[in-house]
Amino acid sequence: MTALPLRPELAGLAAYGAPQLDVPVLLNVNENPYPPSPAVVEDIATAVRAAATGLNRYPDRDFGALRADLADYLAVESGVRLGPERIWAANGSNEVMLHLLQAFGGPGRTALSFDPTYSMYPEYARDTMTGWVTGRRAEDFTLDPAAAAALLARVAPTVVLLASPNNPTGTALPATTVVAVLDAARDVPGGCVVVVDEAYAEFRRAGTPSALELLDAHPHLAVSRTMSKAFALAGGRVGYLAASVEIVDALRVVRLPYHLSAVTQAVARAALAHRDELMAEVGTLRRDRDALVAWLRERGLKVADSDANFVLFGLFPDRHAVWQGLLDRGVLIREVGPPGWLRVSVGTPEETAAFRAALTEVVGL
Repeated sequence: MTALPLRPELAGLAAYGAPQLDVPVLLNVNENPYPPSPAVVEDIATAVRAAATGLNRYPDRDFGALRADLADYLAVESGVRLGPERIWAANGSNEVMLHLLQAFGGPGRTALSFDPTYSMYPEYARDTMTGWVTGRRAEDFTLDPAAAAALLARVAPTVVLLASPNNPTGTALPATTVVAVLDAARDVPGGCVVVVDEAYAEFRRAGTPSALELLDAHPHLAVSRTMSKAFALAGGRVGYLAASVEIVDALRVVRLPYHLSAVTQAVARAALAHRDELMAEVGTLRRDRDALVAWLRERGLKVADSDANFVLFGLFPDRHAVWQGLLDRGVLIREVGPPGWLRVSVGTPEETAAFRAALTEVVGL
């Protein structure tokens, strides 16, 4: 066989992806368990039909109408009003993150995060040939501000990635911790962009702030969001970011031409028009999450505080055996995070009941 000139650091690697198995209860990838309502589906179909009449033309490459809609949504959701020029969007927050590493990472530069955290972050760094360094969170998955600032001073990264709420732990960062990192990043020679990944922000508990509130005081901050979770639009692949105009303009340089299709833009805008209906379901998922946390703790399990739509729980001497036992009973969750822990998404009441019954059988609660 003819040899292929594969980059050496990619040799032997497998593609990223959670298991996709055909079982009755899927609680492994933090999806919104409630599909769009018939009204949302109808409006999406109408919007796509209208977009289809112009598919012989390239889409609006700067998607101004979508950016304005996203700015309006953030003003309602977080109370932070931003101009559309400070919003960016792409095919899922994964592509937003890749744009950030393309613009501010690269050979000879370093990205920094704190484990345990989202497993795709090092892949963004790898794909952009950016160095990758991780610090550690505490045993309760919090982040010590002084230790984080000291690590920034030592590593001098050009990009810091902070997930809040964090995946896979579900824990959110206090504003004081984010500010400490931002202050340390300001002193990095040559500059450093701090990215707060708020993919699960809509599920945060009352009183948990959004990093959006820090944007005006910190022009080197970018806040990433997604429509995959709260908007039940995982199949639509729409992520977005709020930042300074300077950061957004840098992302415009590295994006591929016309990267956001006319159909994608139409789907996102139709979903945003139904934000009130969709946010009502978010409230239901918050309540169900809190009830699930309480149920697990009542049975003696350790559970991380969650501001997301999933719960990290343990500790198990053989977590794979527990995972397999649930799968054997038709319930798929995620074997991820530190040793001994498992992660389960919040499902419908029926799905959660199936998970509880299966876990009771497997663990003997």
